[in-house]
Amino acid sequence: MIDKLNLFVILQALTAGSLLYFPQVSVAQNSYGLTPTTLAGYKTSIKANPEKELIDLERFVPGLVLDIRYATTNNFTGEKIYNSAKAYARKPVAEALKRVQSDLKAQGLGIKIFDAYRPYKATIKFYEIYRDTTYVASPYRGSRHNRGCALDLTIINLKSGEELKMPTGYDSFKKEAWPTTPVSDPLIRKNRALLINAMEKHGFRVNSSEWWHYDFIGWKRYEVLDIDFEELVGQ
Repeated sequence: MIDKLNLFVILQALTAGSLLYFPQVSVAQNSYGLTPTTLAGYKTSIKANPEKELIDLERFVPGLVLDIRYATTNNFTGEKIYNSAKAYARKPVAEALKRVQSDLKAQGLGIKIFDAYRPYKATIKFYEIYRDTTYVASPYRGSRHNRGCALDLTIINLKSGEELKMPTGYDSFKKEAWPTTPVSDPLIRKNRALLINAMEKHGFRVNSSEWWHYDFIGWKRYEVLDIDFEELVGQ
């Protein structure tokens, strides 16, 4: 017969054994409940799936022009958010953008990029400055920019380098920036439609409150990243 002391010892051993056999893995989350992927996790992911690689758009897309506003103070925060004026996107996104650029080049036009992949820490910064999620992504979910699957851009005239006229400037929080807002000026209406159609043809969808923001249709397949541009150089 098992006395109470021996029973206690047996139960303790069984409990310890079960904990060893079924280990509990704790995942560190930030204050918003997310665990964004850092450089080490990113390297592992692209070995398993090369389609997840972040591509340097300036090198990959011929004739692409960069105007990375968050590497300057010329943005809605009034602060310099990035240390480097770089534009990266996941490989399928970069390939789709390359096709858009080719289509526009035939019309004497091209793409200017305002922002592309955005480290998650920047999304937190934006949210802490301006908490209206109509225009600023929630850090509780992360943005499609954080996944390397969103692009902020406009069209330029290749000969002059000038931007085509659009309803508002970049980073506008006015309703006029919405792609569905009626536009009285026929030239601006034409330019906005040209951009939307060019992007949608190659697998992008315009954001509901920003005429310049385009999400790649397959964005859900990609993780939220928090990797600085400087970490990506030479990867």
